[in-house]
Amino acid sequence: MRPAQLLRVLDREFTSTAEGHHTPVMLWGPPGVGKSQMVAQIAERHDAPLIDIRLSQMEPSDLRGIPFRSGDRVEWAIPAILPDTQRHGPRGILFLDEITSAPPAVSAAAYQLILDRRLGEYRVPTHWAIFAAGNRQGDRGVTYSMPAPLANRFSHFEVETHLDDWVAWAYANAIDERVIAFLRFRPELLFDFDPAHNPVAFPSPRSWEFAHRGLSKFEDQPDLLQGTLQACVGPAAGIELKAFIDSLDQMPDLDAILRGETLSVPDEIDLQYAVAAALVGRAIRVQTEEQGPEAIGNILRYAERFPQREMGVMLVSDLHRAVGSRLFELPAFAGWAQSVSDFLLYD
Repeated sequence: MRPAQLLRVLDREFTSTAEGHHTPVMLWGPPGVGKSQMVAQIAERHDAPLIDIRLSQMEPSDLRGIPFRSGDRVEWAIPAILPDTQRHGPRGILFLDEITSAPPAVSAAAYQLILDRRLGEYRVPTHWAIFAAGNRQGDRGVTYSMPAPLANRFSHFEVETHLDDWVAWAYANAIDERVIAFLRFRPELLFDFDPAHNPVAFPSPRSWEFAHRGLSKFEDQPDLLQGTLQACVGPAAGIELKAFIDSLDQMPDLDAILRGETLSVPDEIDLQYAVAAALVGRAIRVQTEEQGPEAIGNILRYAERFPQREMGVMLVSDLHRAVGSRLFELPAFAGWAQSVSDFLLYD
């Protein structure tokens, strides 16, 4: 399932704790596709605490607690890492990450916690959601086969990579527009992991964020930049990204486009992707300014000039995801829609 859909699933599962309908959710996927980040986004969206337990680093006693003598009986000290209403709040998310990398003894300790929401005398607070994530067997990570009794305690979803969803996230998180443009140009490189070759660095949604950070740190040091990009996304993708960035000197004047000046669209397809991504980034930055509506209207007029109309459609689609439905209220939107109406209807 694509990330945008999974975020809706996780959001509903979180809110359903108040109704007593919550089912623990297991997210499956290869490394770097954003499983942990999606759970963190739900916690941030609801301003809820997130307790992230890495089961691969746990011993059974870390979950069950440590026994101690109390008079003639043995009781268990409840681990401080588990959700507690007084310490953590009445609602939140208990996230059991790397669950498929946990030794079987730890997985067994998690059975009762996940299904019955309790461990001995301890009970998970009523309005706390339980999510888990792990890699699949075959992803060349340290994984154990999930026992059937544990698997049957979850609803299971496999995380797919999806470029439109990543692009929407990237604009919202101020990822360098050159990285976004490059992946629009080379969409197959959003995630390129071959477990048979067991690469150290490879393209993934997570590592493209690392490439963005590398650009911000080393762009002023050209002798280090290519090596840094390769260290983030792998040798081949790093070289391609560096070459793509080097070609952007030929881009048109973006400020002139925002002012409404008549500029031609570059002939090179890679530059067209770069211009489209950069214009969406500019629209995000000016949308709250006084001249914002006029500037975005000029971007819409520029979108009409792309010789490949699907490029203009992509630009406006990304623009809509970035600035929302206010785009439809601009007079220039009607003109753009009219210019591509036959393309949308028939092509």
